[in-house]
Amino acid sequence: MPTPESKEFLAKKPKVPPTFDGVDYDDNVALKAAQDSIVREQWVRSMMARLVREEMGKCYWREGVNHLEKCGHLREWLLTLGNGTDRYLELLKDAKIKGYIFEQQNYVSKSDS
Repeated sequence: MPTPESKEFLAKKPKVPPTFDGVDYDDNVALKAAQDSIVREQWVRSMMARLVREEMGKCYWREGVNHLEKCGHLREWLLTLGNGTDRYLELLKDAKIKGYIFEQQNYVSKSDS
């Protein structure tokens, strides 16, 4: 398995942003690169939510009735973002992988809105 710094990893990493903004739909290579980038970004967000959920579950299971006291460092890290919203709830919004078809068919460019 390639490490994040390896040449294999960097070669597979998408070089386009995860959006259809500026993509020519007649250029199959650019379209496929945008699709792959969008799906990859969704997987990354989903796996981040999964890792956080697993770590909280392990801590709660390990500590038992003392979990409120012992897992406080995890809760504090999760509870607030800069704007006061719950960080875990923000991760859960993106935890489901939706794909790219809806976004591709109903795309509104940023310059139009």
